[in-house]
Amino acid sequence: MSVTDNDLKALNPIDLPAPLNDEARAQIIALAERQRRARGVLMKAINFVGGQVEDGMKLLPKPVRSQVDDIARKALEHSFEVAAKSRDGLGKNIGSDRVHKAMGTITGAIGGLGGLPTALAELPVATTVIFRAVLHVAEGHGEDPQSVETRMECLAVFGAGGPGTADDGVDTAFIGARLGLSGAAVHGLISRVAPKFAAVMSQKLATQTVPILGAAAGAGTNYAFVDYYVALAHVHFGLRKLARDHGQDVVTDAFHNALLNQT
Repeated sequence: MSVTDNDLKALNPIDLPAPLNDEARAQIIALAERQRRARGVLMKAINFVGGQVEDGMKLLPKPVRSQVDDIARKALEHSFEVAAKSRDGLGKNIGSDRVHKAMGTITGAIGGLGGLPTALAELPVATTVIFRAVLHVAEGHGEDPQSVETRMECLAVFGAGGPGTADDGVDTAFIGARLGLSGAAVHGLISRVAPKFAAVMSQKLATQTVPILGAAAGAGTNYAFVDYYVALAHVHFGLRKLARDHGQDVVTDAFHNALLNQT
């Protein structure tokens, strides 16, 4: 009795990942380079203005420093629920990286007008703009922007750390594949991500502490942070897309090698 292709598919219903080809390797190298560029001149300039990310908290009043983690956590929780909904209706027309950068610039300028009080009030808005921009990138790479899994992957981008840290950027473990999609898992992930995001946002707040002058700083930092997280999102979701075709471990290893081989 001969064995047909249909018989083999019945025995092995899951297709094996395709091996990495030259095109896929070139894409991975390009993503590693994009991550390197994300820590570019503009972010270095903001580091100079606001101090290193690790020192940003020291530039804020002590009562504020104790609140930043909590503010960041609540901002991420709010964004997790609101960002996807804001893409319905008229929000469908607001969907490019450029538009999100413009939105971030405007909200940052408004938030900096009154110094630290208005900057703190604007932080959840800035977080939602960034989350929305990251979600737009995810959709562009074939993800469902309404799904809980995709939004958890967006949180992974927020947990990638900031410029000036030792963090290598994107969490290439694709944590959504390892976590359940329950509410407890979402809140647990937010609790892990919030301290890193708070450290990055403390730098933004530090540049906005002076009224009026803070408006210019707020506009610049918001533009930079939207640009930064959008770049990381393209890397993160680009790797996820490649992993669906070639396998997670192979893509992750190739990406890490590309990072190590950067000059």
